Amino acid sequence: MSDSTPPEPPEPAPPPTSRLRRLAIHGGLFVATCATTWLAGGPAFAATLMAILVCHEMGHYVAARRYGLDVSLPYFIPLPPMISLGTLGAVIRMSSPIRDRDQLLVVGAAGPLAGLVVALPALVVGLELSSVGPIPPDGALEGNSILYGLIKLAVFGRWLPADGVDVMLHPMAFAAWVGLLITMINLLPIGQLDGGHVMRAWLDDRHERISAFLHRGLLAVAVAGGAVLFVVADRAGLGPRAALGYAALAMMPWLVWSLALTGMRSLSGGEYHPPVVGPPLGRAYRRLAIAMVIVFVLLFVPVPMRAPL
Repeated sequence: MSDSTPPEPPEPAPPPTSRLRRLAIHGGLFVATCATTWLAGGPAFAATLMAILVCHEMGHYVAARRYGLDVSLPYFIPLPPMISLGTLGAVIRMSSPIRDRDQLLVVGAAGPLAGLVVALPALVVGLELSSVGPIPPDGALEGNSILYGLIKLAVFGRWLPADGVDVMLHPMAFAAWVGLLITMINLLPIGQLDGGHVMRAWLDDRHERISAFLHRGLLAVAVAGGAVLFVVADRAGLGPRAALGYAALAMMPWLVWSLALTGMRSLSGGEYHPPVVGPPLGRAYRRLAIAMVIVFVLLFVPVPMRAPL
């Protein structure tokens, strides 16, 4: 017997005025973020950082559209340059969570990989435009990841910082370093960050337990990093109270990211990531997942920024 129930009509297309309004919002936020990053670091900094962010978000967008998923253009997030680097990055909105395991992996990995395509060449060029000199007492030391330290070693022929000297970063190099830091944060294999998407697609339900463990691990990283910096500052003669304040500033990013992940989990009904469907990843997809874990390890920065002693 045939089913005589008429099919549901397709969703009506949004009116042209609605599409134009959304495009105006996307464009306005993009222009505003260009302005705030320009004020925060100058034209070279803004152009480099915005190029990295655009490529990162468009990597997600293009991959999602390739699978026919309903995804928005990026919403860039400007911030006052007096208290930040001018932006909190960008986000894209999807009508519903990605349930297909293969799609989730590709969409999650596409953003960080696309951003690195811009960030790594920009870092090399920016370092070539930089110089090595004494560390100013009122400056700031950006954290070394394995990859960042090796690229500095390749450009300058020595591991830096060392013996009281470091790279005086050109704005392009600093923006590229920020791009690497943003990529590292996104690749944290927790919850619904890009790295969380990759791990959920790879490990399925085991990812919930791993996310909980690694979420607590962020606090452990904060405490361990703070303890090391407390000892370093105390030996430098700051005294216990000043050394504690020095260590607390280095711990703050991990505490903030831990709170942000707690908020994301709360908004998701208490779970770190929605479930996925489909068979386990094939060999090629598993290799991609492993590659993303390796990228995260190479970009990991225990202490993102600290003052010189």
